[in-house]
Amino acid sequence: MIRLKDVAAHAGVSVTTVSHVVNASRPVASATEARVRESIAALGYRPDSVARALKSNRSRTLGMIVTSAHNPFFAEVIRGVEDRCYQAGYSLILCNSDDIDAKQLSYLETLRDRRIDGLVVMTAKNGAGFLEALSALPLPTVMMDAEPQPGWDMTVVNDDSRLGGRLAIEHLLAQGIERIALLTGPRDHARSRERLSGALDALHAAGLGLAEDWQIETQLMLADGHRAAHLLLADPADRPDAIFAFNDLLALGCLRAARDLGLEVPKQLSIIGYDDIEISAYLSPALTTIRQPIYALGTTAVDQLIARLEGTPFPGQTQLAPRLVERDSVARPDQRLQGQA
Repeated sequence: MIRLKDVAAHAGVSVTTVSHVVNASRPVASATEARVRESIAALGYRPDSVARALKSNRSRTLGMIVTSAHNPFFAEVIRGVEDRCYQAGYSLILCNSDDIDAKQLSYLETLRDRRIDGLVVMTAKNGAGFLEALSALPLPTVMMDAEPQPGWDMTVVNDDSRLGGRLAIEHLLAQGIERIALLTGPRDHARSRERLSGALDALHAAGLGLAEDWQIETQLMLADGHRAAHLLLADPADRPDAIFAFNDLLALGCLRAARDLGLEVPKQLSIIGYDDIEISAYLSPALTTIRQPIYALGTTAVDQLIARLEGTPFPGQTQLAPRLVERDSVARPDQRLQGQA
């Protein structure tokens, strides 16, 4: 095992000088630093991360508790978190909770025992026990899909979902589509509530209402979208002309339901999603959707954690702007006329 004194001997400097170079604890003459770094590379020296953590009281490790890494949306957020951790010289411990309270609490204890420096939490459901334990944990925390919690050493990073909901409805209205149904996601899901507020804002601004049975609260997975769309489309005499699904997985389920019922998308039914997960561009028809800056959510969360660890206060919350991505699943006025002819 190569030690500091081996590097010092190879470079012809003191152990203290090597330590200053490795830990960036004091300026060293550029020529001397270059010689030390050449010796480090030649010998293959690697700093003892455990010893450094004990000395600095920092592990340079972040934790992340996420609903599921298998969900394409979460997977892209995780990629942003991982990439930024790597770029900044941090390790990441990833925990999939499946939104089960017992797993969330267990992972919280595990991460505390691993002496992480900060925590990212992106879970769809947070029970009272988990939130209480999280608030008692003396760790800077960034949450996503959540509401700000006054008094905590934490911040929230999200997209502006109210704006996103409004953009979706405004796009449908601009195509002359007014008979619109919503698949809203769970009522206790913060982003779903905001998307609903934005959608209703746009409808009300256009002087339109929403039929009660055309607003369906559901979970945010493929099968849920498929079941809910079958309910909406069951009566040929009273079908909506469009469905705004509050994430792309719901929208994919709607596309399958339309195919089951022999409905042509977009001529007979328009569908718009939310998120712009990668597969959305490769469907047939390709999905029109509201793009969240998914990868940037992950990188922003890490940037804010590291800034906090270096002494910068957390912002109250950070909202990233979504935008409309027009593809083929929403009918233009001429397509709708053809479909109804």
